[in-house]
Amino acid sequence: MAEVLVTRPLPESVIDKLGAAHNVTLREAIEPLDREELICALSGFDAVLPTLGDAFTAEVFDAADDIRCRLLANFGVGYNHIDVAAARAHGVEVSNTPGAVTDATADIALTLLLMTARRAGEGERFVRAGKWTGWDPMQLLGTHVTGKTLGVIGMGRIGQAIARRCHFGFDMSVEFYNRSPKRLDFPARQRDDIADVAALADFLVVAVPGGAETHHLIDASVFANMSESAIFVNISRGDVVDEPALIAALEAGEIAGAGLDVYENEPHVPEALRRMENVSLLPHLGTAAFEVREAMGLLAADNILSFFETGEVPNRV
Repeated sequence: MAEVLVTRPLPESVIDKLGAAHNVTLREAIEPLDREELICALSGFDAVLPTLGDAFTAEVFDAADDIRCRLLANFGVGYNHIDVAAARAHGVEVSNTPGAVTDATADIALTLLLMTARRAGEGERFVRAGKWTGWDPMQLLGTHVTGKTLGVIGMGRIGQAIARRCHFGFDMSVEFYNRSPKRLDFPARQRDDIADVAALADFLVVAVPGGAETHHLIDASVFANMSESAIFVNISRGDVVDEPALIAALEAGEIAGAGLDVYENEPHVPEALRRMENVSLLPHLGTAAFEVREAMGLLAADNILSFFETGEVPNRV
C-alpha cells in the first residue's frame, strides 16, 4: 500500500475511495502547504493530492532530499502552481482533473458576465443598504446581453462551453482566439490574434490555462483595443491578466467593467478593484459546487489508483 497525502479537506467519498487501497493522510488545514510542508510531502509520501496554491516549484524539488513521491495528482484542471518540468526531472509524474470542471467554470463565467452587464452586484448592495425607494425607469441601467458579440481567448473545453452557452442561450455571435486552429460544431470565427478579438467583443472572456506561456497574456494592449462599452471576464488564472493594467484600464474608462473570479496574488484582491462598483468580484468559485468538487476529487483519486495499479496515469499533464 502506498502512502498518500491529501493536502486539503475533500469530500468523504474521495478519501474513502483512496483509503480502500492505500494509507491516506488527510491534512485538515485549508491554507496551502508552506515550504517545509512541501519538502516533507515530497520526501515522506509515495503520492500527493495537491491543489491550488501548493507551490511545488523547482526550488522545492531541488531542496527536497531523497524524493519518495512519484505522483502529484493535482485536484483541479489548472496546474500552474506545479513546475511540471522540475517534477519530471526528479522522476515525479503530474496529473490533473480535466472535464470535471468544464460546465461549472463556464457557468461562473456567465454568472460574472450577467452580473457585470446588469449591475446585479451593485443592485444587491443597494437593496441591502436600505437605499432602494422603489422602481425607477432610469435606475441602475445596465448593458443588454442578448444579440451582442462574445470574444473568447482560449477555445478549449471551458472556452467552448462558455461560447456555446452564449451563442445558443443569448443569440450572441462568437469571435475567438486560440493558439492552434479549432473547428467547432457551432458558429464562431477564429481570429489570428487577441487584439482582433478584443476589438470586436462586447464581452471578452479569457479561458486559457495558467503557466509561464500565458503569464500576463492579457495586458494593457488588449484593454486598449477593447471598446469603452466592453466588459472583461476572467475565470482562468489570475496571473494570466496584468492586474495593474486592468485596474488602469478601468480607472481610465477604457473598458466599461470587469467580472473576476481569480486574482493575480490570491487571496489578495487590490483595494482599487474592491472599491469599483462596475467590477464584479467572486472568491474563486469556478468549481464550487459539491458535485463538481466530488467529481474532481474522484478523478484525482482515479489517477492515483491507476498509477499504482498499472503504472499508467489517465490524466497525465
